[in-house]
Amino acid sequence: MNGIIGKKVGMTSVYDNDGNYVPCTLIEVGPCVVTQVKTTDSDGYSALQLAFGEAKAKNTTAPLQGHFAKANTTPKSKIKEFRNSTLSKQLGDSVTVEEVFAEGEKVSVVGTSKGKGFQGVVKRHGFGGVGQATHGQHNRLRAPGSVGASSFPSKVFKGMRMAGRMGNDQVKLKGLKIIKILADKNLILIKGAVPGHNGSFVTIEK
Repeated sequence: MNGIIGKKVGMTSVYDNDGNYVPCTLIEVGPCVVTQVKTTDSDGYSALQLAFGEAKAKNTTAPLQGHFAKANTTPKSKIKEFRNSTLSKQLGDSVTVEEVFAEGEKVSVVGTSKGKGFQGVVKRHGFGGVGQATHGQHNRLRAPGSVGASSFPSKVFKGMRMAGRMGNDQVKLKGLKIIKILADKNLILIKGAVPGHNGSFVTIEK
């Protein structure tokens, strides 16, 4: 699996060759530094470890500082392994976006969704709420209504859709199309939205 680490810049839009309006996400990708090359003989599996994003040395642990020093690079914010990578790279090499992807390819993007905090059932699970008195509720417009039985089974079943923490989860979107690659600026345009807030790290895989 080949991939690269990027940082979400924001959303924009372009027009394709047929004049269609296409919403896109702009992502700053790389160049990433190879901080470790894992092999089957030494580690039991083959993988390419990449790092991206500058970090302060005072906020980096001593073991990690030594790890980055072996690759002859400065401390980085994000580290990610790509197993069974077909890229032929050595420790300390750089990986750029045009080496991994091409325009028109379909990719997967992994990121952390925006945190919504503690939310009710209407926002979290799409309950009817106002105008649809669902789940046996009465005079409570956004309440969940009945959630369990009485004497039998005298409990609320596990997995019941209720209020709780929403967002801030790892999300993977598959089949997103690469619209354009701006190699000179280390930018990539991907059709549609990707998880996470502006400035958050994402992983692009294929």
